[in-house]
Amino acid sequence: MSEKITAQNIASLQLLLRWDSPQASHYDALFARKVNFWSDIFPEAVFDKLIGSAAGEEFSFASGEVDLVTPFSSGNEFAVEQRQFDRRFAYPILTEPRFGRFYPKGILKAIPNVFKSNVEPFRCTGLDDNHLIVDFNHPLSRHDVVLDVRVVGVQKKLGEIGGSCTAWLEVAAEGAGMQARCGGMPTDFFSDDPFRREDENVDSHFYSTPRLVSHIDEQAISVIRDIYGQHLANGMEVLDLMSSWQSHIPEHIVLQNLVGIGLNEGELRKNSQLSDYLIHDLNTDPRLPFGTKTFDAVVCTVSLEYLIHPVNLFEEIARVLRPRGVCIMTFSNRWFPHKAIRIWKELHEFERMGLIIEYFLRSGKFNNIGTYSMRGLPRPEDDQYFPQLMTADPVYAVWGKKVVD
Repeated sequence: MSEKITAQNIASLQLLLRWDSPQASHYDALFARKVNFWSDIFPEAVFDKLIGSAAGEEFSFASGEVDLVTPFSSGNEFAVEQRQFDRRFAYPILTEPRFGRFYPKGILKAIPNVFKSNVEPFRCTGLDDNHLIVDFNHPLSRHDVVLDVRVVGVQKKLGEIGGSCTAWLEVAAEGAGMQARCGGMPTDFFSDDPFRREDENVDSHFYSTPRLVSHIDEQAISVIRDIYGQHLANGMEVLDLMSSWQSHIPEHIVLQNLVGIGLNEGELRKNSQLSDYLIHDLNTDPRLPFGTKTFDAVVCTVSLEYLIHPVNLFEEIARVLRPRGVCIMTFSNRWFPHKAIRIWKELHEFERMGLIIEYFLRSGKFNNIGTYSMRGLPRPEDDQYFPQLMTADPVYAVWGKKVVD
């Protein structure tokens, strides 16, 4: 007989927030481990549904049934003087306020109950020469959100070992909403030389030595495989941008062609999934050396943060895709710092999805845009960073389909 959730056991849950912005559909998932129903916090409606449930059961809560975040308040959006924005907050980096961007509250001076150590994000929703409009509301407070809860597992507790408690819906909502535009207007990601890098040397020098290692853990790789598996199908012709010795395409999908484009021949030759490969530096020349309408899909795994001509590249991706072809970008929170573009390192993880949305939209060639995030999954015990890191690397994805010409 399977265990059922009571106050005397613990559970693993998958929490999924589903919501829409005018530009995209969004899916933000959190794997909640060791949920303790004796001490942890849930809205009453969610708690009542989960008590007595078993592994495999699923529940949905429409917007309005539960309060995921504090409701929007016009009083939490107000003007401050430009001089209250501490541009030297991250010295020696100088930070300028830009429309639609998020910043830690601690960057603001002379705000009641806000201290420099406060990292909770706020959004800049307007600015002129003298003032900023700052929005202290939660990024999801303006959106209708559906909550899906799936019970993954239930087991008996060994006993109470402390008095801590977790508000799991607050954890699930942390960061969610930051990928959406502000009032439908494009976020200003493109000021302040955003594509500058610490190391501006030609990339072929840095990537001349093969690196036959995984840059994210196996759990995160499995999530990426699942994402690709939801969008790819047998018989497709696929381009793997900035490819390496692994492509992370699910083994059960039989592609007609999988072409890799990258910088290290040793790595590409090692990739058994590729049917062909090409050495090409997209930062030297963002043009893709393929004919128009060649591919059904384009994928890029944990590499987008290195591109210095992303808008040009997205225009090229649209060119080589067939109508209704899909482009899928996946990333995590690990990279080579001196090769990553400036804007990427300055953004919140969820904001980076918003940056990629802008890449899609600036090309003018994509619709049906979607985003996905997964956090909190257990890190494999054989991973080199276990047990120092107990959770797997987070995964973020943004996709779009080419419009019909």
